[in-house]
Amino acid sequence: MVMGLKFFNSNKKHRWLESLRPKHEDPFLVQEGRFQYGGLKDSFYHADWTEGSFLADTGDKEMVSLSFGFSKLRYFLAFIVISIVILLGRSFWLQVTKSEYYSFLSEGNRLRAEIIEPKRGIIYTSDKQSLVRNTANFVLYFKPIELPADELIRDNLLREISHIISPPNSYPSQSSEVAGLSVAEDDPLFYQFKEALAKIRRGSLESYQPVFAADNIPYDQAMRLELRLTEWPGVFLSTKIRREYLQPSNSSSSPVILGVSSLSHILGYTGKIDEQELVSLGRDYSLIDYVGKIGLEYSWEKELKGRPGRKNIEVDALGRQKKIINEEAAIDGFNLQLTLDYPLQQKIEEILRDQLENIKLRRAVVIALDPRDGAVLALVSLPAYDNNLFARGISQSDYRLFADDPDRPLFNRAVSGEYPSGSTIKPIFSAGALQEGVITAATSFLSTGGIRIGQWFFPDWRAGGHGQTNVRKAIAESVNTFYYYIGGGYGDFRGLGLDGLVKYARLFGLGEVSGLDVPGERPGFVPTAKWKEEVKNEPWYIGDTYHFVIGQGDVLVTPLQVANYTAAIANGGILYRPHIVDKVLGSNNSLVRQIEPEIIRQNFISPENIKIVQEGMRQTVTSGSARSLNNLPITVAGKTGTAQWSTTKEPHAWFIGFAPFDQPVIALAILVEEGTGGDVRATPIAKEILSWYFSRSDKVISEDK
Repeated sequence: MVMGLKFFNSNKKHRWLESLRPKHEDPFLVQEGRFQYGGLKDSFYHADWTEGSFLADTGDKEMVSLSFGFSKLRYFLAFIVISIVILLGRSFWLQVTKSEYYSFLSEGNRLRAEIIEPKRGIIYTSDKQSLVRNTANFVLYFKPIELPADELIRDNLLREISHIISPPNSYPSQSSEVAGLSVAEDDPLFYQFKEALAKIRRGSLESYQPVFAADNIPYDQAMRLELRLTEWPGVFLSTKIRREYLQPSNSSSSPVILGVSSLSHILGYTGKIDEQELVSLGRDYSLIDYVGKIGLEYSWEKELKGRPGRKNIEVDALGRQKKIINEEAAIDGFNLQLTLDYPLQQKIEEILRDQLENIKLRRAVVIALDPRDGAVLALVSLPAYDNNLFARGISQSDYRLFADDPDRPLFNRAVSGEYPSGSTIKPIFSAGALQEGVITAATSFLSTGGIRIGQWFFPDWRAGGHGQTNVRKAIAESVNTFYYYIGGGYGDFRGLGLDGLVKYARLFGLGEVSGLDVPGERPGFVPTAKWKEEVKNEPWYIGDTYHFVIGQGDVLVTPLQVANYTAAIANGGILYRPHIVDKVLGSNNSLVRQIEPEIIRQNFISPENIKIVQEGMRQTVTSGSARSLNNLPITVAGKTGTAQWSTTKEPHAWFIGFAPFDQPVIALAILVEEGTGGDVRATPIAKEILSWYFSRSDKVISEDK
């Protein structure tokens, strides 16, 4: 076709074509000039119509033209460019910015890392008797991302699970049929599952993490769950370790499960990890792990835990293991051997319970230390509790019974209780006055029943006084007048003063924690003039100093602190850091680390001055307030104390002491809350303990450590 060619109009064109048609058609001749389209012969659908679609009407002429203008092309190009930019940007965001996230999701669909839990370490007494053992604990947990997305299907699955764990007859309910089971609609466990899962947005990283569902599941229920796991995507059953605390037995029979015992305050218990603990403990822990909550289980958590192993596995669509890709073995936790003399611990608790029952009291503490190295031989705090209840998972109602008990059995009085010291503080101020040269062994004052400062009278405990008194007699008979003199001074005599009392209280370990490896220790309190001005908005008076020096007023001590400074007096002036763990052992009980004695402070009191204080404490037994101990087969030194703390309740009763006098192997601190006088309530307890302790055939007084 040539541009500019003229065409005839429609009628003329038809006649012209007819004139060209041959009169007689040859069947072997190629026909030209006719067009047949789909059977529409001689219709308007013919060749020149197709060409005409490309012609432009220019008045009386038809010309070939474009059906769109070039001006529209730039909009199309702009659309293409924007689309490419969006596509590239989205690709960059997916492949670079979110690559780690989507790689994690992708690998999570095929590969899974599982933790291999190590065996938790065992805790032994000093003679290698087990105080704890590991048992199987079936734990149910969910992977939210793998649970059914449909809420109705997921709810039915959760109801089936709650039906197995909490049978319908364990709670009142309205029931419905789910998968052939009668399932409670109002099962609290079902709503607990729902609440836990509702906090997690599907598709978030948290949805790939395990969500705790239930633990301590009985074996028969665990087996029923195990049989159904292949039908429940996102539901998993794991075997974790549960602790059982034991009462050691010297016989060959199996250990007895520990009941209510003072050992609970020492051992503590394990429980399900919380979110705060998960953050602080680090990567070796997961949301379905168990950790030490209190006691040695808490303070030695890292050693007892061990190091988890890891296993990378390939899983199917339901998350079930197909094959193991690689595996790193777990390293079991270390075992702990304690300094605890279990027979002594058990005997002290027995004696204490009997004595308290006789006087209708419940709250008391006994601590026994080895003054040669600060080792804890016994630590008894009553009332006590059963830590197996907590290890198994205590119910809210049972916990309320403990929390509402006015005697607070969960409270470890031995390390956390803060009390006025009473006269048990007098030996350390005697040592301080001797060390500072305020007095000598020969210094004496006349006790006539007390001293008067203006309108205030500060009495002795004995009406009429104790007569002429030196430091040994002052300790033995607890003569207040002597301590008023050496503490705050009187007349022309200058005592230690408040600063001196604070100095020696702190040197003997008051006002700070000792560092015992059982958690919860409190520092007690040493008052100062600055503290009183800031807190009470009052100046420090001479009467405050007099109260301080006899262990009354604002000074507070813990039984552990009192036991520790008693041990320091017994050993000649070395303040050790008390410890209850003696050795760290490997899983095969090979020695990993020996806990060496650690000295907090020494050489702050001369041996000569300590000797004078020791002699005063010995005189307490021979002729003073603890004379009932004088008929024991070994020589004992001691000091009684009576601590006022309330205007309406009885004072606390104290006794401190050590034995044998010449070569001490045991130091005691005894507190009976509201026990009136130390000589009446605490000293008899000491007598029974020491009598039993030194009657044992395995105790040789002259032995060296």
